[in-house]
Amino acid sequence: MIRLAPLGLLLLALPAQAQTAPPAVAEAPRDGSQNSLDLQRARAEALKTKGLRRAYTREFDLSGLPHYQSQGKLSGVIRQWGSNYLADSSLEKRFEGAFRRYHPDVRFENNLSSTFIAMAGLYTGKADLAPMGRRPTWDELQSYQRVFGTLPVEIVMATGSYDVSGWTFALVPFVHKDNPLARLTIEQLDGIFGAQRDGGWDRNNWNEKAARGADKNIRTWGQLGLKGEWANKPIHVLAYNLNYHFPRDFAEKVMGGGYKWNERIKEYSNKVRTDGEGGDFGKLWVAGDQMMDDLGKDKYAITYTSMLYAQKPGVKTVPLATKAAAPFVMPTLETVQDRSYPLAREVYFYANRAPGQKLDPLVAEYLRFIVSREGQEAVMADGKYLPLTPELARRQLEEIERVGTAATGDGG
Repeated sequence: MIRLAPLGLLLLALPAQAQTAPPAVAEAPRDGSQNSLDLQRARAEALKTKGLRRAYTREFDLSGLPHYQSQGKLSGVIRQWGSNYLADSSLEKRFEGAFRRYHPDVRFENNLSSTFIAMAGLYTGKADLAPMGRRPTWDELQSYQRVFGTLPVEIVMATGSYDVSGWTFALVPFVHKDNPLARLTIEQLDGIFGAQRDGGWDRNNWNEKAARGADKNIRTWGQLGLKGEWANKPIHVLAYNLNYHFPRDFAEKVMGGGYKWNERIKEYSNKVRTDGEGGDFGKLWVAGDQMMDDLGKDKYAITYTSMLYAQKPGVKTVPLATKAAAPFVMPTLETVQDRSYPLAREVYFYANRAPGQKLDPLVAEYLRFIVSREGQEAVMADGKYLPLTPELARRQLEEIERVGTAATGDGG
């Protein structure tokens, strides 16, 4: 097992029972509280309503995935720090129960309170595995690399959901229903949401090949080929607060990892409702909900969010392509799962692997199980994340067997 000496770092999350009760907060404003403690409470309550619900009953064909082949019975402890969405759903229990049918002497010690603690668990030696609902940020990777002189192993656990809030849903562009726009490419999305840049981040390596000039900016609907009254109308860009992880995922997939945005972007943040509750979200008034309400009132606006909101009045989406010569694909449950939709997302496991060495044997065995047919059947049974394709599973198995190398990154 991986057992690293404590490093004295202070980025460890307190277990729930050690946390003190938060202080009282001031009365919320009429248009929704943005007090961070109110938001944490509302988020926790919202998760209770949907964590154990199966959103998708579709049975995907998993026959192309390899069956799990046990390498012999193992024993030991796997310590996990990271995403609460495994514990808030049935998925973690499904993973553990299925794996322990092959290895009954394996135990799990989990602190699955948030993706935010995942990397800290690894680089302080408190965790062997770090499940995350997104890729690590630059800061998280820098911290890890300062300790180990390399980067963590990245294994895709599953494809994110089609439209389940919290479960890494696919990112979908939306425009007003009266907009004559028929389709979009990734480059056009970059032109709309992004700005001139000198490069972009590939994990924590600066990539100057991602640079682009201001000539690629798209600021009017006419630049997308619209005629008549639309030709000179400015594009009103509505988007998530840039501190959220949605823009980071969007920037990685659309803007080459660059983080220079349209200079007129209007940012939205979650709020707590003061006028009752809103369905699955309870009192949590999520940014996506707010953006789509405003989009339905502004025919010159555009945003990106989840298909969860596709039935809002006055909005529509359009098919998306990686480039103009590629197929234009609408977001559906099937196109997100088979990865043909360009803005499907992923959820991950991260682990330590020293240069010149392979993964810890027990960790590697568990990861082989996760990406096998049996592991992905657990994903499908939980019904929120989507199972891997055979090709994506094959790439994960190759990564699990790889020998570690030193890795360098740019930055401070």
